[in-house]
Amino acid sequence: MERENSNRTRRITLRLTEQEYAKIEGKFKTSCCRKLSDYIRKHLFNKPIISTYRNQSLDDLMEETIVLTSELRAIGNNINQIAKKVNSLKLLPEFKEQLFLFELHRKLLFDKMDFISKHTQKIAEQWLQL
Repeated sequence: MERENSNRTRRITLRLTEQEYAKIEGKFKTSCCRKLSDYIRKHLFNKPIISTYRNQSLDDLMEETIVLTSELRAIGNNINQIAKKVNSLKLLPEFKEQLFLFELHRKLLFDKMDFISKHTQKIAEQWLQL
């Protein structure tokens, strides 16, 4: 709301049942109001209340994408550590071991990238179904 807070000196106390409060709180949580008092004030004075709509399936896809991003970062860190070790190696057996680890993590990285590509395609298809 506007900066009218300094003029608000009057208080109204209201008692609600658990069900009534849960209903109001549920509607408040779907709105873009930052405070419950702002939501109630807008409702009382018939001002427009902007509600948000959450698509749970898209939320689930986004959560999965966040997990995949974390996994990719971990794999990238492993590859960087291996590259640093390979650059400092002096003996051939150590080099072969690090090269094997590098190939293993490289395969993991490309597998995850393929999975993310398919995952992104699923998200795109759902968005296009709007």
